[in-house]
Amino acid sequence: MFDQIKTMGAIAGLLKNRDQIQAAGERIQARLESMRIDGECEGGLVHAVVSGKMQVLSITISDSLAFGMKTSEDRSLAESLIAEAVNHALKKAQVAVTEAIDEEGTALGLPGLGEQLGQILPR
Repeated sequence: MFDQIKTMGAIAGLLKNRDQIQAAGERIQARLESMRIDGECEGGLVHAVVSGKMQVLSITISDSLAFGMKTSEDRSLAESLIAEAVNHALKKAQVAVTEAIDEEGTALGLPGLGEQLGQILPR
């Protein structure tokens, strides 16, 4: 409870300096935009890359998987693997986002900010 009160006090102090908050927000946005987090499944049969803004940037299906797609069951399996790879990349992206916010929060005197915000973000 005292940690939350301490954090709230730090936030109130920061509100006096909106320029500092805005600059930190801009740094976070730039970091999120430049992040590239990858996920894969089944030993690399499907590979997904997402940004820190949780946007899927690319999906790659290995040649061995694409070559073998002859039936609707094969396609269904590929789609399932793609979903698994994207979800893996997004989970890793959420961790990276939390870490980025934590770093900025610590620099602003708000340690643990990313973790606190992470409780609000969808998982």
